[in-house]
Amino acid sequence: MSDWDKVLAGGPLDSQSEEIAGDRIRGQALLARLNASAAGDQALRQQICAELFGQCPQSCWISTPFTCEFGRNIHIGEQTFFNFNVTILDVGEVHIGSHVLLAPNVQIYTATHDMDYLARRNWTAYNKPVRIGDDCWIGGGAIICPGVTIGPRSIIGAGAVVTRDIPADSVAVGNPARVIRTLSPDEPRDQALLS
Repeated sequence: MSDWDKVLAGGPLDSQSEEIAGDRIRGQALLARLNASAAGDQALRQQICAELFGQCPQSCWISTPFTCEFGRNIHIGEQTFFNFNVTILDVGEVHIGSHVLLAPNVQIYTATHDMDYLARRNWTAYNKPVRIGDDCWIGGGAIICPGVTIGPRSIIGAGAVVTRDIPADSVAVGNPARVIRTLSPDEPRDQALLS
């Protein structure tokens, strides 16, 4: 069992592990290349994203600057768009569906720590995976906390802090985010919610 297998099964992240430290260095080097690349050089950016994430559909767009820790634990569906300054802490897996829009400054966290302050002194991290379903729209500055699942076709309002699962076809706003409306899959979405 690899060190990553242990982490993704719920064990602690060993930052001193050769495998994990190597993946962090690799991820940060690829991230630096991506962020330094010209916006118009889509072929190069696509190639870097495919290396960073292990795969990246050609129909996706990752605006820069973009920040992540490893890259290897991020899985992205077709025609998904990351706007500027998206940050993903991918100690655990992040599954982002197809046709998802992430507005500027969206933050997605899978890393969590022990509640005991003495246990935190060694910086041990654990993971709680995040899942964002197809056709979601995540508003600017929203924070998706560890362990959250957002159901398909949902809208998360700008500045929301999502601490719990959000059902499909929901509009959630606030801190902590709460569902204020349920939409039928065919109902038009109100753009004013994310302005």
